[in-house]
Amino acid sequence: MFLDTVLTRNPALVDAATDLHRDGAIPPDTYVMDLDAVEANASLLAAEADRLGLGLWFVVKQFGRNPELIRAVARHIPRSAAIDAAEARTLRAAGALPGNLGHLVQIPRRALPELLSWRPECVTVYDLANARAVSDAARELGFVQDVLIRVEGAEGTVYPGQEGGVPLERLDAFAEAAEALPGIRIGGVTGFPCVLCDPESGLPAATATFDLVLKARDLLTARGHRGLRLSAPSATSAATLPLLAERGATHGEPGHALTGTTPLHAVDPSQPETPAYVYVSEVAHTLDDGRPALFGGGFYARSRIRSALLPRAGLRLGVRDAPVENIDYYRLLDAPPPGADVRVGDTALLAFRTQIFVTRSTVAVVSGLASGRPRLSGLYDAHGRAL
Repeated sequence: MFLDTVLTRNPALVDAATDLHRDGAIPPDTYVMDLDAVEANASLLAAEADRLGLGLWFVVKQFGRNPELIRAVARHIPRSAAIDAAEARTLRAAGALPGNLGHLVQIPRRALPELLSWRPECVTVYDLANARAVSDAARELGFVQDVLIRVEGAEGTVYPGQEGGVPLERLDAFAEAAEALPGIRIGGVTGFPCVLCDPESGLPAATATFDLVLKARDLLTARGHRGLRLSAPSATSAATLPLLAERGATHGEPGHALTGTTPLHAVDPSQPETPAYVYVSEVAHTLDDGRPALFGGGFYARSRIRSALLPRAGLRLGVRDAPVENIDYYRLLDAPPPGADVRVGDTALLAFRTQIFVTRSTVAVVSGLASGRPRLSGLYDAHGRAL
């Protein structure tokens, strides 16, 4: 999906990843991350958001909750949006300030005292039971916690496994009940996804869920709430920040833009964010019909992978589709042309949309690419733990 873009925009990363694998410094099933590019992307996103008067909460699940990368991003975007409690702890340990907790996964009730004690800017709640739990925990800690009300997504826009939120038609009753809770204050609204990129053109557009979130804010404003935040996550990038500002959002939540890997980046290499990772595997074996099999472990179901580069042989081979219900022990490539020299152990480079935290991959962080002096600064697992 991103191989052409990374070859065009960041060939030094491709070369560094190839060298690291050839020299045995990294194993197959490794994402190689360009630390300099990630920090540069964070800097430009922060500058554009500041120009537009928007706040940002950054997301890190897609690059493996990596502490080196978190620190680099937090130098420019200090506050984060934690997907779940585990991510919140990793972000805090790496020095990021808590912005929005409970963004996609509600905070477990028993974890609330710990996470609220860090004084997050906001906590997203999906229903009244979670709002009560946040209120009770905040009261025990002696303060009032701002909450964002998650609005139930428009029909046809909600991903399976991400259901939940307050239906717009019941928001008034929800707000009346929440206003009576002494430990919380209604601080704003959010929904997911508010922006999506067209899968073919890559062009971003607001979703029907964004419209619902705007209506929710208007309803809360009519009830007398002031200074409401409106966070409009998904596909937040330099290209979509003006859209968020025009439609009245107060916050975006950049994730894939930090690595230059939104769908728009796949079709438009001129986007300002630099592609910041490649996936490294190697040829494990070859089938009788000539198709090479790569070691798996990091192939994400929604990757839209198209091709792989085998640098030693100078080959670009198509990647075969694989059923999502099967474990990715291997991934097959198209058979090379007759006479091509493909060997077991050959490096294979791919670039595709991922969520590293749901893989079993290694993450290699490389610094110094911007100055022409690359070095491997660390190896981590998919949850940010040093290896």
